Amino acid sequence: MAPSSPSNPSLPRVSSLYLSQRSLERLEGTAHPLVQVVKRAIQITTVDFGVLEGLRSASRQAHLVRLGKSRTRHSKHVTGHAVDLGAYIDGRLSWNWPPYLEIARAMRDASFELGIEVWWGGCWSSLQSGIDPAKQVEAYKARCVVAGKRPFLDGPHFEIV
Repeated sequence: MAPSSPSNPSLPRVSSLYLSQRSLERLEGTAHPLVQVVKRAIQITTVDFGVLEGLRSASRQAHLVRLGKSRTRHSKHVTGHAVDLGAYIDGRLSWNWPPYLEIARAMRDASFELGIEVWWGGCWSSLQSGIDPAKQVEAYKARCVVAGKRPFLDGPHFEIV
């Protein structure tokens, strides 16, 4: 039997990964249900990740829109209902796409285990039980093509509704 999670003994820990103190600090001000999902996801992921950003100010959000790194001034980050998670490969932050699919799988599984709905920026919809996030990304891209829009793939972004 796998050792239990320190935060909830009933949830088995599958990986030896954990959130750093810096990641935990970056979760301050983030909605508790989303924090629970992130903490569970790190226990079951196959890819190390850290919290890049949780709660952010309206002025920071406006700055990210100006830089083209966000499309809305009304981000759920401003209310504490979103996080950005960064994949770490060999101890270095990676922006390659495949690790973000693995993080999305862990977030999906954690969200269903805890009964908390999570939307992912890789497909801009709810992560669905039994549906691989890669298929959801392809479906999102197809919807964008039909609508004549360019997809905005934000693999690090997760939010609760």
